[in-house]
Amino acid sequence: MANQSWRKNMSAPNEQIVDALRASLKENVRLQQENAALAAAAAEPVAIVSMACRYAGGIRGPEDFWRVVSEGADVYTGFPEDRGWDVEGLYHPDPDNPGTTYVREGAFLKDAAQFDAGFFGISPREALAMDPQQRQLLEVSWETLERAGIDPHSVRGSDIGVYAGIVHQDYAPDLSGFEGFMSLERALGTAGGVASGRVAYTLGLEGPAVTVDTMCSSSLVAIHLAAQALRRGECSMALAGGSTVMATPGGFVGFARQRALAFDGRCKSYAAAADGSGWAEGVGVLLLERLSVARERGHQVLAVIRGSAVNQDGASNGLTAPNGPAQQRVIRKALASAGLTSSDVDTVEGHGTGTVLGDPIEVQALLATYGQGRDPQQPLLLGSVKSIVGHTQAASGVAGVIKMVQSLRHGQLPATMHVDAPTPQVDWSDGSIELLTEGREWPRNGHPRRGAISAFGASGTNAHMILEEAPEEEPVAEEPAPAGVVPLVVSAGTAASLAAQAGRLAEVGDVFLADIAGTLVTGRAVLGERAVVVAGSTEEAVTGLQALARGESAPGLLAGRGSGAPGKVVWVFPGQGTQWAGMGRELLEASPVFAARIAECETALARWVDWSLTDVLRGDADLLDRVDVVQPASFAVMVGLAAVWASLGVEPEAVVGHSQGEIAAACVSGALSLDDAAKVVALRSQAIAASLAGRGGMASVALSEEDATARLAAWAAAWRSRPSTGLRPW
Repeated sequence: MANQSWRKNMSAPNEQIVDALRASLKENVRLQQENAALAAAAAEPVAIVSMACRYAGGIRGPEDFWRVVSEGADVYTGFPEDRGWDVEGLYHPDPDNPGTTYVREGAFLKDAAQFDAGFFGISPREALAMDPQQRQLLEVSWETLERAGIDPHSVRGSDIGVYAGIVHQDYAPDLSGFEGFMSLERALGTAGGVASGRVAYTLGLEGPAVTVDTMCSSSLVAIHLAAQALRRGECSMALAGGSTVMATPGGFVGFARQRALAFDGRCKSYAAAADGSGWAEGVGVLLLERLSVARERGHQVLAVIRGSAVNQDGASNGLTAPNGPAQQRVIRKALASAGLTSSDVDTVEGHGTGTVLGDPIEVQALLATYGQGRDPQQPLLLGSVKSIVGHTQAASGVAGVIKMVQSLRHGQLPATMHVDAPTPQVDWSDGSIELLTEGREWPRNGHPRRGAISAFGASGTNAHMILEEAPEEEPVAEEPAPAGVVPLVVSAGTAASLAAQAGRLAEVGDVFLADIAGTLVTGRAVLGERAVVVAGSTEEAVTGLQALARGESAPGLLAGRGSGAPGKVVWVFPGQGTQWAGMGRELLEASPVFAARIAECETALARWVDWSLTDVLRGDADLLDRVDVVQPASFAVMVGLAAVWASLGVEPEAVVGHSQGEIAAACVSGALSLDDAAKVVALRSQAIAASLAGRGGMASVALSEEDATARLAAWAAAWRSRPSTGLRPW
């Protein structure tokens, strides 16, 4: 007995040990799964789901950007005359002449100072203190979200990150007449570090907000940091890019003394005639998302970031001098990040500032990396967008990305401009690299199209990023619904902006109207100035939109100003009396959503009725004379219409109904299942048909309650004299 007792006493600790081991094994499995998920996320491609930009030459978006780049258009103009610069006294041909520059032209943003402060709820005084770089970044960030089909109002409180490259901090507004102006407002308005925070604050974004200043590599470093943050789960989406507006001519004056600017103001990337850089302005913003998340959310993938890397020159032959070995290291690091070899990349969008020192060093680094181990018949193709839009400094890296994304999408590699001959300071035979002096097709050489972008900052911080064309999407077998009349809803902050937006929409071309209408309703913010163009064809849509752009009237066009904050939506479901033969017939053909919901209603009703809902809706007028048919049919149409509105993003705060409309309201709200609602409406209408039809009546009269009561007074008195009856107003 004692031995048995001892064994019994020992069993409890043994069981505890076994339980502890089991728990430990489970935790080990969980940690292994978590580590595997983290490892997968760390290597997952990041999708570019939207882009917006403004660059010189009237570029207002990626489409304009591609047109200018593919055509090799010249975007340079004389110095702007609306910034308070001494344009007449700024030029002098002698580089050593103090306070002047030997350059006459640059690539400037037109109307860079214009800003719709009221649109963002910013006071005129605060707007005056804001650096135009902050203003431009805010506007283009808004456009980037809308181009992704995301209402910027809908992301408030989300964990979207903001990563912005800003270099210039020389904005000094004239504050005469603003004696009470707060120094804090001025400090915040001109601080580069506030640029990303202002975007996050204005849009209500709660992910990381980081401003990057690594000089010329700022925006590419910002995009790299955003991609890393997405992979680490620090944010679900990220806005990333850069902004450059030159508030003063200081850059032209200072670099002229160093003889670092091209005499004609234009970058001659990798050319024998290269004689310096060409200053330019611009702003570009990308919207990034992990590829798996983008697919889940149904966002269009423009391209994917396969890998990227950032490093530093360290102690080298000069703080601002390019460092070839460091450039080689960052390229190899980016390839390792992407899990690729040098021959897996077809082209490089180079830094290519057009300087006598920098370009040869960059080409030599490319020859030592991408130029080795390649098929001589498939050399690395090298180009630089700076030869077209200029050196946009903090916005140059994102300009290279936008160019590469558009090249991937169009299957074209644009020419590098202003190249008389490849620079002779490089032995091009040391590797397999070819300078893109002419535009050409971009074939798929046994793998998806891939291109890389380089950006090297005067700070010594280098960045290199590898993009790949978007993966092919699964073909959609669904046929588009037949074209019908659709509303094109347009809104803007001002009447002028509304007209401008209508003009842009009118130029979209021959596209499926329902797609545009859906995006305008669900993917754009609803603003104060509003208009709707009701159109049944592309021609009607263009006519209405062009009239709106001109401020004219047209059939199907209605415009006006909203009455303030939108009210809450209530759906009202009526009783019978407004039905007609063929009600819902055209919608059955035009709307897959309506047709699917009607089919569900027909299935739910089939158990309780001896007629076909589809036959009734397609025009069996005789059946509509029966109350046990018209009420279930009207119920089904209302439930179907509710599904159509919901598919367009219209959701009610409340529902009300009368008669069979009450049953439809209960179904749509979720108070009744479709099966239960179908049973109620069918059996109720059958009971009415069997025992109440023809035994009473209802009337609608256009009288006030007082007039109706007066006219019914005689009958009311008679009814009141009866023991158990009464008359009450409805």
